[in-house]
This record gives sequence, structure tokens and C-alpha cells, in this order.
Amino acid sequence: MLITHDTRCALDLVVDLVNTAPEDDETEGLPDVAALDDFARNHDLSDVGVLSELDLSAVHRIRGRFAAIFAAEDARTAAGLINELVAAAGTTPRLTDHDGYDWHVHYFAPGASVADHIAADCGMALAFFVVAGEEERLRRCEAPDCRRAFVDLSRNRSRRYCDSRTCGNRLHVAAYRARRKEAAG
Repeated sequence: MLITHDTRCALDLVVDLVNTAPEDDETEGLPDVAALDDFARNHDLSDVGVLSELDLSAVHRIRGRFAAIFAAEDARTAAGLINELVAAAGTTPRLTDHDGYDWHVHYFAPGASVADHIAADCGMALAFFVVAGEEERLRRCEAPDCRRAFVDLSRNRSRRYCDSRTCGNRLHVAAYRARRKEAAG
């Protein structure tokens, strides 16, 4: 599956956005407008003006809708959720070549809110996965104490953890120690 630069950026953004949601006893990853502004700047979101509490609330709402897409049981459910999200954002596909990037497609209308911008571009990035029959690549970490979202871009769709150096390694070490303890004991 060919993933263009702008699609990859949108995938990174949506994963990071979903992972800002507080899980269990975690703190809110986007607690205020300043954090949202930092988030938008760190993801190089173009055409984002001055952000407000209304923008923060709207981004929190779409974050929950994106989380539901990562939890969807099948392609039909994911497609329905994506269609609702993208339609509500009022997508307006247009070609652009800003900030030194070659031609690419933006799906948000000029002057769109940050939430509509994210919903349109990230919704379309996820739509490409459903169209390609690759929606199973939209996953949650399998570590019991971690449910972070990620997109499995491995060749054979075998990635199980959000980060193999943390969650994957921690579980492998725990399994190794359990085997050693059982063998010794």
C-alpha cells in the first residue's frame, strides 16, 4: 500500500490525537488551548488561526470519534464512522503545494476550524486504509497495561505493540522471567 507523505502525516496526527485521551488514571493530554496550540504546531497543521476553548472542545469530540474508528469491529462499521466524521467536517478536496512540499491534497476547506481540518485530513487518511482492505492495521497496543492506538505499517501486519522497545520489550522480559522462575522452581 502506497502511503504518501501527507497521508503519513495525517496518520501520525490521528494516532497522537487518539493517544492524548486520558485512559483510566492518566491525565488529559490536551488539557487546555495552549496544549492544543502546541499539538497543532508540532504536527505542522497549516491554516490554523488563533485557537479557543471552542476549538479545544471540538477537538476533544472528534478525538472520541477517531477512537471509535480504531475500536471498530469491521470495515463496514469503520467506514460508517469515517463517513460521518468526514461529512460533518465539510470536506473540500483541493491540491496545494505549500511550505516546500510537492503537490498534495488537503481535504479541509480554506478557513476551516482546527477540528474540521483534522477530521477531514485524518478521516480521509483512515478511509484509504478501509478502501485498501487494510483497516485491521488500525490497532490498539496488546500490552495489558497499555491501550495506545497505532497504525501497523509492518510488511506482514504483525505489529502487536505501540512501541516494541517499551511495551513489547517489557512483556518479553516478563515472560522470560516467568519461564526462568518456573524452570527453577
